Amino acid sequence: MRAVLMAVLISTPAMLLPVVSTESQQAVVLLAIFGAALTFFEYGSAAPGLVEFRDAPPYNRIRFAALFVTVFLVSVILSGVKTAGPMSELIQATGALVGHLLDFPGSPVRLMLATLSPDSDAAQVSRLRSATGLSYLLSLLVMGGFALRLRLRAWPGRERAFNVWINLPTFDPGAGGDVVHRLVRDGRANIVLGLLLPFVVPVLMQAASLQLDMAARGSAQSLIWMVAAWAFLPASLIMRGAAMGRIAHLIRDKRRATFAASQDDFFQPV
Repeated sequence: MRAVLMAVLISTPAMLLPVVSTESQQAVVLLAIFGAALTFFEYGSAAPGLVEFRDAPPYNRIRFAALFVTVFLVSVILSGVKTAGPMSELIQATGALVGHLLDFPGSPVRLMLATLSPDSDAAQVSRLRSATGLSYLLSLLVMGGFALRLRLRAWPGRERAFNVWINLPTFDPGAGGDVVHRLVRDGRANIVLGLLLPFVVPVLMQAASLQLDMAARGSAQSLIWMVAAWAFLPASLIMRGAAMGRIAHLIRDKRRATFAASQDDFFQPV
């Protein structure tokens, strides 16, 4: 089921866009098969792979749901198709409202709009504003929901032991230094990077003279994935940093409990 859902995610922009070339369809099919196979072998293997927090639900489920909804909404908005369907009209109207609310000086949405070339038409600016605003709002809601779950101590679950080797395959506990300090340091670095990316990426795109409307003329799917990645990657990094901080807190509590138990065993009544 996870593999099928991954294939659906990769194929969503091609299925929603009105016009897709044959070459793009073939590339999407290959990428969907590769993504499905990678997901199948990752979750079917007992050894750790590339996916972090694989055995600590619903961390990856939240991230997948956020990315899927982001790609779907951005695809509907940037497709530019004016249909009579109520869902499409609702998404377009909601995106326009959120985009205008978040389009203020210095905001990530305003910085993304600045990557458009001066000759961009009003319709293209409006669609990009709606897509970036809605995707950025969704990333904020996802981060807030995960932070609330951590605040309520509902993640990771108490019913199973947390295996660092399985859930953090790229983290080496024996690399040197205290594990708790390294987890806290890496978690803070991820949070800082996640907070900066929505502002840094548009600036880097302007410095590299990479314009979103040029990507849209070449491939609408490229534009959809660029906007989705711009909103999703910072949220994913912040969630990862918060999760690592939570794991460090659990290890610290475990150490204290073990030390207290050892002290109780040492001082026995005579």
